Amino acid sequence: MSSPEDQALALAAVDALTGQLALAPKPGLPDPRDLGARRIRKDHGSLRWSARALAPGLTAMAAAARRTGEPTPRLRAELGAIGRSTEHSVDLAGGGHRGALWTLGLLVAAAALDPAARGTDVTTTAKKIAAHPDKRAPRRASRGSSVSAKYGAAGARGEARAGFPHVRRALDALATARTAGAGETEARLDALLTVMSTLQDTELLHTAGPAGLRHVQAGARGVLEAGGTTTDTGREALLALDADLHARAWSPRGSAGLLAGALFVDALPVAVSARGVSARAASARGVSARAASARGVSARARAA
Repeated sequence: MSSPEDQALALAAVDALTGQLALAPKPGLPDPRDLGARRIRKDHGSLRWSARALAPGLTAMAAAARRTGEPTPRLRAELGAIGRSTEHSVDLAGGGHRGALWTLGLLVAAAALDPAARGTDVTTTAKKIAAHPDKRAPRRASRGSSVSAKYGAAGARGEARAGFPHVRRALDALATARTAGAGETEARLDALLTVMSTLQDTELLHTAGPAGLRHVQAGARGVLEAGGTTTDTGREALLALDADLHARAWSPRGSAGLLAGALFVDALPVAVSARGVSARAASARGVSARAASARGVSARARAA
């Protein structure tokens, strides 16, 4: 059974994901400008809606971690099973967020295991969970793991097993930008670009190959070297990179999920407000229930 603390962690993770979605302009990634435009497969509104469907699964992950008490193989297997069920619910609610679910699920579980942990302590605990293989996972290789094997990239699993180094880089970038007086939007955009500048994004490797990945990394570095998003030169470079990636239909989705993970860790500790948690959890359950209803309609249609 979940506690208010479990629900609060899950909803903080959803807030981090929707906070990432709200940033603009994000090079090659969905943002509020894409509402209804469907320039990048899914519009911003549908992604915000489906993000809410993660809440019940993330709550269950936090509860599983709290109940288990240690980063054991049993916990890793339970998180995997919950994650696969949650992916299905999210698909019915509109889809997306698979990489973010992996990142946020491990970080939420880590935060539940050690409520006093902050920053790199959370990523270190997540690393301990990810070190265990999920013996119940489907044996068929995912696209991400296939791309990782082909190009020697760390991929989502490697990122987790290394203790989320790009989540840590994003946290450092957030702190540096804020200390320098940047606004929150600019600090978050600089953190995203910091991740993009070095991440071996398997989505980009799949769609653009190694040369395309290097092109995106160089573009992100160019914005940062121009002073970041707080300077006129850096802002111009950001807009140019954004236009370039949209034109090429290249989307660095791996970086977006890791930024969401960093925003979640940055928000810790999470305050528990019984009224706020209850209302937002009820809303998230409503999304899940409607997704389940859609599943039933789909099943009946197939039967007919």
